[in-house]
Amino acid sequence: MYRAIYASPFRATSLVRPHIIPRSTVFARTIVTKRYTKDHEWISYDSETKIGTISITKYAQSQLGDVVFVELASKGTTVEIGDSLGAVESVKAASDIYAPVSGTIKELNSALEGKPSLLNESPESEGGDKFIRR
Repeated sequence: MYRAIYASPFRATSLVRPHIIPRSTVFARTIVTKRYTKDHEWISYDSETKIGTISITKYAQSQLGDVVFVELASKGTTVEIGDSLGAVESVKAASDIYAPVSGTIKELNSALEGKPSLLNESPESEGGDKFIRR
């Protein structure tokens, strides 16, 4: 029923040997990456423009329920990692949004204050609420 699998010890060591892949600086400058925090916020940072967009994840939105109010920090505010960027209130609970990076708030998604339901519909695209420049 069971068959013994024999492997050469030389072959096993070749599989676990680390491979170093050189980093291409051309691609690293133009790639926009999205990073997530343990508090269910995300930042999409463009290394070329040095601007990051921050919001909550789909999971955080689903745990909050229907968002009914969004409070944003003001434009021009300088924040450090862990500072509050604003608050999100829903029918279930209220939650603060924290800065995953240090920087200055350059723009706000003013549509969120007028229509907080954007976070219900698409928290990871139209719901991006902060543009931070490092």
